[in-house]
Amino acid sequence: MQQQDSELYARGKYRLAYDRKRDGTLRSPYLQIVWYDAATRRIRSRSTGTEDVGQAEVELDALYLKRERGQAICSACGQTLRAGVRYLLNDAIADYLVAREGRTSIGAIRPRLAHVTAFLTDTDRQETACEDVDEDWVQTFREWAAQQPIVSPTGIKRERSPGTIEASVRQLAAAINFAHGRKDTLFPAAFAARAPEEVSRTPGYRADIKTLARMFRYCLHPEDATALITEKRMRMDRDQLLRFLRISVATWARPDAAHDVSTARARDQWHSNARALNLNQKGRAQTTKHRPIVPIGPRMAAILDTNGDGFYVSVGSIRKAFAAMQLALKLPADRESGMKLIRRSMAHLARQRLGERDWIEGQIMLGHRKLSTSDTYAPFDTGYLSRALEVTDSIIEEIEKLCPGAFSMNVPPAAPE
Repeated sequence: MQQQDSELYARGKYRLAYDRKRDGTLRSPYLQIVWYDAATRRIRSRSTGTEDVGQAEVELDALYLKRERGQAICSACGQTLRAGVRYLLNDAIADYLVAREGRTSIGAIRPRLAHVTAFLTDTDRQETACEDVDEDWVQTFREWAAQQPIVSPTGIKRERSPGTIEASVRQLAAAINFAHGRKDTLFPAAFAARAPEEVSRTPGYRADIKTLARMFRYCLHPEDATALITEKRMRMDRDQLLRFLRISVATWARPDAAHDVSTARARDQWHSNARALNLNQKGRAQTTKHRPIVPIGPRMAAILDTNGDGFYVSVGSIRKAFAAMQLALKLPADRESGMKLIRRSMAHLARQRLGERDWIEGQIMLGHRKLSTSDTYAPFDTGYLSRALEVTDSIIEEIEKLCPGAFSMNVPPAAPE
């Protein structure tokens, strides 16, 4: 019976066949396109969606021309839609990077696509065209990527997470769709990235008030922990870490937004009279990770007022300092307590205190809910997010009580921009 199926129709490595059970009965009445995928070393198949042999032949021709010849044919009549030049994936990625160079997200876009170009080089797929990239191709990329560890500048290796891999897949789809929009390639991306909730697990650990206070104490009293670096460098790192902790607790901001907080007038972020901080600096377009305007309580406001005219966290990243603190305080590892821990912990503590009725204010603080156009001036009015501010200030006071100086000890202002 298998021999009869193989004789139905074939073109190149692709052939028509029926999907049969062991006893020879059909699993599906529809004809299947079957081929051997050398990259994955296994048999692949795709349903034609039809029982008609003639129409199934058209479907097989379409798949063959698309994958082997870079051509597309009409599924209704079988005529070639174009005989154009294949648009290479490397060219699509290069053009996309040039077009997105001015975007704030380019720092994330570039490494994600660099992982795709590394795959093309490593697996000798430099001649891959946009139209060649389908679900099977992307699955092969996923399997390859899972075997490539992430190596830190210090040589430490860690496993590449499914979420990181899927970010590259999502960016690849954007690059191909961009090429399609410019009519460089006939088809949009023939695959879909998996949803974040399918590939990423949100860390479950949350720091309580006592743990947050221990973090501040670590910064304020370096002698409490063993230093692995010089005292001068240690104090500088902990000073910047203290600043990060303060602004993160006061604003619930994402780590990148916390690093971007500045009191420089040109950035139009800190509005001292209104006690409001715009986490999205002037001239920066909002992205899907919305940066809101948040109210600031008296302790953090006094600190920002004495910051001078520059960034509050004056280094590019406190990642190493945070990692050293995580190790010293024996916080959970395995990505459970990275820099987003402060944001997650503040949301957890605040939600318990706000209750579900007022949690909408928490959603605004987190940037998960945007203000409407009619609320443009709300952040500068008395009473804006009053409950969220009240809860935030109560947490700050509890931290201050457990660790005096957490939000009151003077710290030299950051250097001007």
